[in-house]
Amino acid sequence: MIEVRDLTYVYPGNHTPALRAVSFTVAQGEIFGLLGPSGAGKSTTQRVLTRQNRRFRGTAAVLSRALGDWDHTLYEKIGVGFELPNHYLRLTGRENLAFFGSLFSRPTKEPEELLGLVGLTDAADVRVAEYSKGMMMRLNFARALLHDPTVLFLDEPTAGLDPVNASVIKALISEERARGKTVLLTTHNMADVEELCDRVGFLVEGEMRVVDGPTALKTRYGRRTVRVEYVDDEGVGAASEFPLDGLGRDPAFRTLLERHEIVSVHSQEASLNRVFADVTGVPLATAGA
Repeated sequence: MIEVRDLTYVYPGNHTPALRAVSFTVAQGEIFGLLGPSGAGKSTTQRVLTRQNRRFRGTAAVLSRALGDWDHTLYEKIGVGFELPNHYLRLTGRENLAFFGSLFSRPTKEPEELLGLVGLTDAADVRVAEYSKGMMMRLNFARALLHDPTVLFLDEPTAGLDPVNASVIKALISEERARGKTVLLTTHNMADVEELCDRVGFLVEGEMRVVDGPTALKTRYGRRTVRVEYVDDEGVGAASEFPLDGLGRDPAFRTLLERHEIVSVHSQEASLNRVFADVTGVPLATAGA
């Protein structure tokens, strides 16, 4: 559904490429997370794939068709929800969706249906100028679904949302995948990545450093050990770590299980936060700064 090969992009007036020979693919029914610190090239990649930035080198295709072969009809096939909401503030939520729906030649969903999905029914006839950022983000997401697109490009779709509404949006994204839709997702929220993404790619200074599934990455960047917390002979909490390979045959591990009350057993895979820091060289806490 998305195929990128050796994609290079240089902004006018700059000499340093924003993207350097980036390659990746996204299959039908897959949620692909595009991760990296601010300035890594995530937004540039999204802009290229949505035909906002067109003077690139390399090849890029959406829906098995090179971007250069598409015209405005591409926007009948893709849905876009970027982090900064862009609505007509003097119009209501319902009026915004009705207006944007009128721009498509294909049938679109009813505004009432979409507003209900994102929990904005009660605010349907309120001017968007009175919406909170979280409400605007939900309206943004609803607008991306208006024309039932085949491919979704989403940038920080849960930013500014409370846990309940974030869960609603994530459930809707998962439902789109279940319907065979393809999603390219950019986010700094590793919990969202864990919950949603089938694979992720890490961009660093315009280069794609690694592409793999979240579980495989956590295993690769973690330690192949198991940490066992237990109560020792003096009734004090203690912990020991054992190699994961051959764990069931390890005499010390078996003895500990037999002689002590076990509190917990955890494999020492890396968290995605740790993977992010190791791959990009930037702690996640500062990656969006």
